[in-house]
Amino acid sequence: MTDLTPIPATLCDAFQRTAAVAPDTVALRTVGATRTVTWRALAEDVRLLAAGLAELGVRRGDTVALLMTNRVEFFPVDLAAQHLGAIPFSVYNTLPAAQLAHVLRNSGSRVMVCETQYLPVVRESGVALEHLILVDGEEAKPAAGTLSLEILRARGRANTSFDFDAAWRAVQPDDVLTLIYTSGTTGPSKGVEITHANVLAQAAGVAQVLDFRFGDRTTSYLPSAHVVDRFTCLYAQAIFGVQVTVVPDIKEIGKALPDCRPTIWCAVPRVWNKIRQAVELGIENEPDTTRRGAVGAALETGLRRTRLLQAGMPVDDELAAAYAEADAGVLSALRSRLGLDQVRWAVTGAAPTPPATLEFFAALGVPICEGWGMSELSCFGAVSPPARARFGTIGMLLPGLEARRAADGELLVRGPSVAKGYRNDPDRTREAFDRDGWFHTGDVIVSDADDYLTIVDRKKDLIINEGGKNISPVTVETALTTASPLIGTAVAIGDSRPYITALLVLDAEAAAAFAAEYGLQPDPRSLARNPLLIDALRAAVAEGNSRLARVEQVKRFRVIPAYWDATSDELTATLKLKRQKVAEKYDADIAALYAGPIPSDIHEPADH
Repeated sequence: MTDLTPIPATLCDAFQRTAAVAPDTVALRTVGATRTVTWRALAEDVRLLAAGLAELGVRRGDTVALLMTNRVEFFPVDLAAQHLGAIPFSVYNTLPAAQLAHVLRNSGSRVMVCETQYLPVVRESGVALEHLILVDGEEAKPAAGTLSLEILRARGRANTSFDFDAAWRAVQPDDVLTLIYTSGTTGPSKGVEITHANVLAQAAGVAQVLDFRFGDRTTSYLPSAHVVDRFTCLYAQAIFGVQVTVVPDIKEIGKALPDCRPTIWCAVPRVWNKIRQAVELGIENEPDTTRRGAVGAALETGLRRTRLLQAGMPVDDELAAAYAEADAGVLSALRSRLGLDQVRWAVTGAAPTPPATLEFFAALGVPICEGWGMSELSCFGAVSPPARARFGTIGMLLPGLEARRAADGELLVRGPSVAKGYRNDPDRTREAFDRDGWFHTGDVIVSDADDYLTIVDRKKDLIINEGGKNISPVTVETALTTASPLIGTAVAIGDSRPYITALLVLDAEAAAAFAAEYGLQPDPRSLARNPLLIDALRAAVAEGNSRLARVEQVKRFRVIPAYWDATSDELTATLKLKRQKVAEKYDADIAALYAGPIPSDIHEPADH
């Protein structure tokens, strides 16, 4: 945390202290610095918006729903609600009306702050809201039944009887700070109730592992409804003084990084994989053979050094000198071009990251490690500093937490950052949080002699084939998606079946590049039937199988003639598989994978 003492009791307390450290420095900015907000201006806006919300009747314990893209206004609005003791929470902006209605009703929201573009889905949800505030509404002519943010500020200025300091000082550590709605991979989403004390305990634990400093820079580009963005941006800003650059479109993160030049950064595996593929494609297409050879040799030197360090072996003087030369001559310039040249630590998580991707960035000189966490743990549950990272593991349990393993291998966690439970859902709360304070994570884990943890799979997702063998679908899917950039998503099938099969979904960008190279139409329906692409996928599945045990290997696959993204039925907003939804929607496709004779649109790996 900052050097301020005593330890803050609430996030409001933390923000007030942090905002006073260097009030004229920048706290928030947009890409290109087209807009910047100092700590002083941010603190003043929080005070004004809090007064405006209070004038609308928002009180301690009320919920305030936020539905918007990553933007500057999110921060003062959320902070203002916090300072009233209210419970601001973010809604995934990809939710259809029915799911939005569930979230609003479950949370008990009376007030929503959103962007104009989401008004249709809000109204389609049918939930009656007392106040609907538009962050991008015109001051003079807001949409019917709404208020603009400027009108809210005007009400704040007029609310002269409001005692801002008394309001935030009345907030208690055990008050609910926010709700994080789960992705809904196994049913209706649950609202995880996270308190001020939970987040401060999380911060205290993380600060013992990862180095946060006032003035650190990062990007807000993941959904603010996701606990990672909320903790590493909004809460890390309030507690540690992190400067945040907002990036409204995740597809623009590659352009945003050289502008922000983050000092700390978190990304999901798909983002890391995309950056790696872009670098490798750039090297492959480099017309200067000397330059291409130099970059390849530098990365190879970095890779040899990384593998020795990962194996706990010494790096001899000759390799150390070669790496220093490669870094000075090639790697540092490459990091700078990517915008990762000032990163002190970087974390990947939310899904397994291919070891080859971790090795690539470590070889490049990016200090990277893999972490693990859950909304119910207030973010991180395990992580290690990059210097002590062991690729293929999620690191060690966060300080302040204790863990034990159930008889079936499930990881149970207890500690001050464990959430209160699920909003208005006592039955599922009792299922996940037992009387002794243990949270049942649903993750099956193993640990090594040094207490590094490895997640084997989700307990409910394990495939048990008809021979009784337990198979990790994630292991199979990772082997396939890393075998070729063409495979954007793989779904392993095989529960109570004689062998493993898979549904494959093309990566839209890689498929477009493949189509351009061979003069094909890029639409997924035609590509899914194209012999050239099928041959490429047959080879990729064979390559993936070579990394798997025989019982895990994919015997047949089918290409789904569509691209999946965060708006698709099959994926959550954080790009996790909705396995139950896939099983229901593609029931006929799955049955065809086990049909005989083999249908024409079912394929086998090249080495079959």
